[in-house]
Amino acid sequence: MKLNLDILPLSSWLNTGKEPLVISGPCSAETEEQTLSTAHLLAATGKVSVLRAGIWKPRTRPGEFEGIGSIGLQWLKRAKEETGLLTAVEVATAKHVEEALAAGVDILWIGARSTANPFTVQEIADALKGVDVPVLIKNPVNPDLSLWIGALERVNRAGIKKLAAIHRGFSSYEKTAFRNEPMWDLAIQLKTIAPDLPILNDPSHICGNRELIPYVMQKAVDLDMQGFIIESHIDPSVAWTDAKQQVTPAALAELIDHLNLRHADSNDPVFEDKLAHLRKEIDKLDDQVIKIVADRMKIVEKIGEYKRENGVTILQVNRWDEIIQKRQNLAKALNLDLDFTVKLMELIHNESIRKQNVIMNDKPVQEV
Repeated sequence: MKLNLDILPLSSWLNTGKEPLVISGPCSAETEEQTLSTAHLLAATGKVSVLRAGIWKPRTRPGEFEGIGSIGLQWLKRAKEETGLLTAVEVATAKHVEEALAAGVDILWIGARSTANPFTVQEIADALKGVDVPVLIKNPVNPDLSLWIGALERVNRAGIKKLAAIHRGFSSYEKTAFRNEPMWDLAIQLKTIAPDLPILNDPSHICGNRELIPYVMQKAVDLDMQGFIIESHIDPSVAWTDAKQQVTPAALAELIDHLNLRHADSNDPVFEDKLAHLRKEIDKLDDQVIKIVADRMKIVEKIGEYKRENGVTILQVNRWDEIIQKRQNLAKALNLDLDFTVKLMELIHNESIRKQNVIMNDKPVQEV
């Protein structure tokens, strides 16, 4: 499956000459002084191309700071005039779109909560018809690739060709070190079906704290994401929103300096030849893996028939526990990640149950 988007390459509409692309600024525009001071410090690093700031802030609960409102757009306009930085804001309604464009905002983005609601996305898309403005779309709050794709399609069909995605992580019931689980596999899936779509990483919202940001940024670079949208505040300790995940402009510059930048391709023929050889070996092993799984499923079908004949249930927990324990021991001996091993076995086990369920519950066709 390939996603059919009519989009322009990033270099044709945001060619800053800086690598990686960095969009940065405070989570919230709080005061004119805070906004302008942060903008000047970011511009002085020489590493930031676009100033971002939250103007309208959708909060989880009422009573929290929900953004300074439209007056903040004028602060961004002044910051752009004084620093030369482009500006970007989040929009969640048609009115936001109209006000942002009227104030000369250069780039709009759609937040995770909005992406999760097709009605909201369609309202924004309708407001964008006939407008030539870049739009960035964050992944939805929940791990739903279809919602992310749907939002991209709706905005693209409104005529927006300057389009990019933002990977900001997904909510999860499991409590981990991350504020939002990266779930890199979903970003990789999007990149696979839409290889021409630029994807930026949002380490601030993935991490929820400053300590994990370097790890996430390097991982994003290694996965060939084109840049970052990252929160920066002149003094994060007194930030009105998301203080723990914001960094100072100086700290941001240091983070970028310490990135190990890599490229998707190499011009070295010796490297490419060796890579091609190793990939052939991978292909051969992958074929063997698929064949072995297919052979395993044939045995599963025989077990299903035997259970049906003897009135035995499909699921036998003791047997499943035994399989997991043995495979984990083997994985440990072979230096394989235990979580990966369990997930792999769960996939195979679920397919085994599905096959046995078909065999045990589908009535055979009667001969005429």
